[in-house]
Amino acid sequence: MTPDQVLDEFRDAEALLEGHFILSSGLHSRTYLQCARVLMDTRRASRLAEALAAQLTRNVDGDIDAVVAPAMGGLIIGHEVARALNVDSMFLERVDGEFALRRGFRLDDGARVVMIEDIVTTGLSSREAIGAIKAHGGNVVGAGCLIDRSGGTADIGVTLASLASINVETFDADHVPEDLTNTPAVKPGSRGLK
Repeated sequence: MTPDQVLDEFRDAEALLEGHFILSSGLHSRTYLQCARVLMDTRRASRLAEALAAQLTRNVDGDIDAVVAPAMGGLIIGHEVARALNVDSMFLERVDGEFALRRGFRLDDGARVVMIEDIVTTGLSSREAIGAIKAHGGNVVGAGCLIDRSGGTADIGVTLASLASINVETFDADHVPEDLTNTPAVKPGSRGLK
């Protein structure tokens, strides 16, 4: 699947949005990728996951024992990538602001894990998720996402596979351009406005 085909999947699902958005990172943007919409079609989710799993198997040297994804955004694509890889799928949840494995999930010491996200923007959530996986005994051998919004600049500490990489302009809250300040901001992600 080419990057253009991946972005077409987002367009076809009406998941590539334009407006004034506040991202989970707190940055503002004119563009938002609504992965929940693109993944609600199970056939589309399967196609995307199989393409991402294929990239991961090329990028990761050796076996993959499990996929771990941060909830909420990575939950569906993480599960589908794990299915494509035929490995267990687990997810991290925030407990008092920190990612943790709950619900009886556990990793064997040294388990070879790939961390899966829906979108990577700054890499902060990915680094936090990777830190939590390591704290639970996992050996993070790679990571993957549907879209790398950083244009390849996010450093998450491991090789990041993405189906498409785009560079979407973002702005600090104190430096929002005038055209956006006149447009009400919405925060469509899983973390509410602060």
